[in-house]
Amino acid sequence: MQIVWLRRDLRVEDNSALQHAIKSGQPIVAVYVATPMTWQRHHLAPIQADLIYRRLFELQADLAQLNIPLLYHEVETYTDSVHWLIKLATDLNAKQISLNKEYEWNERCRDDLLSQLAECKVTRFDDKCLFTPGQVRNKQGDYFKVFTPFKKACLAKLAQQPVVIANLTSAASLTISDNLPSELSVSAVFSYPRQSSDHYCIATKAIRQKLRGFCADPVDDYQTLRDIPSIDGTSGLSPYLAIGALSARQCLARLQYGKGYPLELGRETWLSELIWRDFYQHLLHFEPKLSKGANFVAWTQKVNWQNKREFLIAWQQGQTGYPIVDAAMRQLNSTGWMHNRLRMIVASFLTKDLHIHWHEGEKYFMQKLIDGDYAANNGGWQWSASTGCDGQPYFRIFNPTTQGEKFDPNGDFVRQWVPELKYLPNKYLHQPWRWENVNTLSYPKPIVDHKTERALTLRFFQDAKDCL
Repeated sequence: MQIVWLRRDLRVEDNSALQHAIKSGQPIVAVYVATPMTWQRHHLAPIQADLIYRRLFELQADLAQLNIPLLYHEVETYTDSVHWLIKLATDLNAKQISLNKEYEWNERCRDDLLSQLAECKVTRFDDKCLFTPGQVRNKQGDYFKVFTPFKKACLAKLAQQPVVIANLTSAASLTISDNLPSELSVSAVFSYPRQSSDHYCIATKAIRQKLRGFCADPVDDYQTLRDIPSIDGTSGLSPYLAIGALSARQCLARLQYGKGYPLELGRETWLSELIWRDFYQHLLHFEPKLSKGANFVAWTQKVNWQNKREFLIAWQQGQTGYPIVDAAMRQLNSTGWMHNRLRMIVASFLTKDLHIHWHEGEKYFMQKLIDGDYAANNGGWQWSASTGCDGQPYFRIFNPTTQGEKFDPNGDFVRQWVPELKYLPNKYLHQPWRWENVNTLSYPKPIVDHKTERALTLRFFQDAKDCL
């Protein structure tokens, strides 16, 4: 018998560990172990926890069709999960435990502990990325630290060898004598706090159809529509990639289906987003310090963050007085999701206008996002804060007013999420403080002056750089 330990790979299709176990010809037991105390430390969003919980029932049904039972158990921490799994393997006389790698430091330590303590064979697979970390290197043999050459190297490889998804087969059936513990069902207690994710589908067929629907037509307009938050111009697939209900390879296989390279502009732009996802995962693999809260660029550790609590709360609540920022934060708080352009705007505002450490934004996003993924979230925040690999140069600072005027010119998005400004003329929608009747609005005045704070940011970063 073999055990397949599922974590953020909640699918049966294109699952390397599962496919390897099936090929062995042995009976298989799949397990999922919830770790609420560790999740709390990692700021897992309740809405993502609910998506995981709901997805487990669908996964159980998918696995049953392959003759594979799914056992569910809950312990406090990652370390506890290892010890429980070792006991289960002993009880079942399992010959092997197969799992897909995760590149965050705590997750790597957890899996190393399993390999050290387990008496059976432990096999780990690179499954999360289009390319295994280390498979794409620069001419010096080192990992890429800048995205554009990394992307070019990935595209060159993809042009030579398009992604193909292997067909599924059933596993050998378990016999009655295998005596699986009956109390370990998916319906067992799931104690981590949950916020309803019911507006997100979780059935495999529905997720697959969502991918196919996007790649059939809307993706061709992705380049022109993806930055407009009032339009549904993105794929909406990030929650499923985050929990592994869908793989990046499945996305790429559907994207390139019937297409040759180079792809049309919209498709290549979406492919760039998938490659960005790989880029940040590769960085975690090569730079463990990123999982420990460190800046990628060492000298930026000296930046003088102000960290005013009242500013952080105003940002979190969508009460900064800058309409596009507030609309974005209210969307996040209400839905557990935020448009990618808006993520950059609010991140720049928190770090460059309010001078609050990016750690605070990173943590808040993980506490709220249904598509929270450590690598992408960390990479995005460090990019915006100009502390990261391939980061935005510190002298490039988003102006929240002009960003709103450019990407929400008619104010459709702002009016949806900031009803206090619903009837404001377009001319003043992104600068309500200029309206002659501003005092009649139940909307705060700007908590800071962008021009003033921009100058402060430049000084803070230059002072830090001068410390070299």
